Amino acid sequence: MFDLDPGDELALIVDTARKLAETELTPRMRESEAARAVDAGLLAAWDEVGLAALELPERHDGAGLGCVARVLVNEELAAGDAGAALALDPFGPALTTLLEVGGDDAVTALTSALDHGASRAILVIVDAVDVSADTLTLDAAWVPADEAGAVVVLAGSDAFLVTEGISLERVRGAGLRAAGAARLELEGASIAGRWTDAAGAERARARARLHAASLLLGVMRSACDFSTAYSQEREAFGKPIGHHQALAFLMVDMRMALDAARLLVHEAAWRVDRALPCAAEAAAAWAECIEASRLIGPNGVQVLGGHGFMADYPVEKHMRESRALGLLFGGYDAAIEEAGQRLVETDTPLDLGQSGAL
Repeated sequence: MFDLDPGDELALIVDTARKLAETELTPRMRESEAARAVDAGLLAAWDEVGLAALELPERHDGAGLGCVARVLVNEELAAGDAGAALALDPFGPALTTLLEVGGDDAVTALTSALDHGASRAILVIVDAVDVSADTLTLDAAWVPADEAGAVVVLAGSDAFLVTEGISLERVRGAGLRAAGAARLELEGASIAGRWTDAAGAERARARARLHAASLLLGVMRSACDFSTAYSQEREAFGKPIGHHQALAFLMVDMRMALDAARLLVHEAAWRVDRALPCAAEAAAAWAECIEASRLIGPNGVQVLGGHGFMADYPVEKHMRESRALGLLFGGYDAAIEEAGQRLVETDTPLDLGQSGAL
């Protein structure tokens, strides 16, 4: 049965992530945005709690926890600052991609390439890539990073690791500014490792989408929470604006969209951890999160009216972050196409109810 109770150990980890977000990420979010990076204090706090090794197998000195743990922690971190959450994590979904496709050897190659968290790994998912001999050529218009010690490219059934010849040209970027923004170019870059596994690649794409989806959940939750609180303080026509029916209904719609998206993400993550088919479920959850963000982001701003566009309030940032996150890993179009294709192939509904929980 699909159990929503995280258990004492995981609940403690999630609480640690929540406190880190509330005490470190949120208070410094504008500072991190301006610097396009997180400061040394945040890095020290991150290293102390050890959340980067959450999905790293125990045999690699990690916590060995699964996808459910990652999505729960990601939501808490992103509720503080999604860009900083990306900047702090040296592995991101690049780790789980190599774990699924290449196993221990691939994970060792990645961890050896990174200098103890001083640099990050970037994951790029494409349909095909230009490979010649032992080199790889790729041009990605935008990645949320200003620098990287490794690039993992997932193309079809193949995962490639590149550690040299990485060119990142900084661009302005609208959302996730604390993580940076750059155009990534690999021009005949040497391939440090290549692994092939069709089933593993399918699971890797699912986990990458759930990684991004859980960050989006955190951003949407913050947008809902702040706009709701504001609506109880701001008055118009003699009462709080949240007591006016039209606005009250809108905020209920926002919260319903968030909760529905979260259930799909948790269900798909649960399936990943139990080695059940998960590709279509993860794609559907990712598409639902993006669709929900299109409601929540702009309307979080709308609740505040003209104030919503001012940097004095965080909702304009929430809208930018949700738009940027929704572009990752093929975005909405790729997710809905894969989910739909699997429906056609199997001629059955997505198996979201097998656990009996929904």
